[in-house]
Amino acid sequence: MINTFDSLRNKHFRYLVFGMISMIGGMNIQMLARAQLGWDLTGSSLAVTLVGVGFAPPMLLFSIYGGVISDRFDNKNIIQVGQLGVIAICIFIAISIFTETITIYHLIIVSFFQGTFWAFMMPARQSIIAELVDDNQLNNAIALNAAGMSLTTMISPAIGGIVYHFLGPGMTYLLIVVFCIVASISTSMLPKGEKKSPKSSKALNEIKDVINLLYKNSILKFLLLFTLVTTLLSMPIRTLLAPYSSELLSGGALEVGLMLASIGAGALFGTLFSASLPQSTKKGKYIIATSLISGTAIMILGFSSILIISILLCFFLGVGDAGRRSLNPSMIIEKTPPEFRGRVMGFYAMSFGFIPLGAIPMGIISDVYGVDFSFIISGVLLIVLTLILSTKSVRSS
Repeated sequence: MINTFDSLRNKHFRYLVFGMISMIGGMNIQMLARAQLGWDLTGSSLAVTLVGVGFAPPMLLFSIYGGVISDRFDNKNIIQVGQLGVIAICIFIAISIFTETITIYHLIIVSFFQGTFWAFMMPARQSIIAELVDDNQLNNAIALNAAGMSLTTMISPAIGGIVYHFLGPGMTYLLIVVFCIVASISTSMLPKGEKKSPKSSKALNEIKDVINLLYKNSILKFLLLFTLVTTLLSMPIRTLLAPYSSELLSGGALEVGLMLASIGAGALFGTLFSASLPQSTKKGKYIIATSLISGTAIMILGFSSILIISILLCFFLGVGDAGRRSLNPSMIIEKTPPEFRGRVMGFYAMSFGFIPLGAIPMGIISDVYGVDFSFIISGVLLIVLTLILSTKSVRSS
């Protein structure tokens, strides 16, 4: 069995992981701050949902082009440009808060621009891992990358919740800027990317080529469809934790931070388990199991009005997240030829653009019937759709 931390022996991969931890740490704090600020400004679950999914349209529109760019250019430079853009918009929000000009529309518009930057960064971030480590370390590296995300998801929301509670949203956004600057410094220490053959074909032709690949490869089709299902039904839960905390737990930002931290702890546990799996492991059954765990946790969460129970359920939701954050992208990259990886990961990132199809109905249901009812519906649907997709060929892959 491969050493759980084997790929961290590669110093360049360590720089990538540290930069990712810092960047995702800032984004997790922003997720909490943006949702809580949106709730404080409006008191509407739907408004909070719109803020949370504002990034989705550009992810849907631009991610595949982000994949084309990733296959053409140096992924390090793509990541750096995106990170600088995120720093700029976070500074803008901080200034708006301190000058008391902030509105819910600022949060929605900035979320859109942030989604644009991530549409190009996400394919590059996933593809660059395969450039930095050996093939036999790929599953381990992707799982450890996901474990780093889980670790920061566990710690940073709690930090963000405390800072927001005691110092307010303005100081919270300044903290986010610091996290992003550290990420940019760490990424700058990566080596220059491998030289790529110039592409003479048009971007649309390159997209057509990858669509043909996906059409012929049933496993890749399943993995991308599975990503879409879990994204639609589990991701919106985080954007609704602020109203959930207020309505069911009589809490606020601190309670949201604790629940997000618990999600991170569960995901860390799951991804470290994934990192210990040999490259040759059949991952399909594990991916299915993690989705069923997530669905069950979300469903039961809808019945909970006790903080400690909700925190425990969020831990299991995080364990389920491990499948989406490590096993799924690991298997996608493993099954994809190197020259197509950026574009295939572009389709993977594009699935996050469909979040409004799940999040907006959940926001409406939450406003009309309550957050608890929307959680129950989401959990049941995730369980049912997972069982439908769990064919024998998938379980054995």
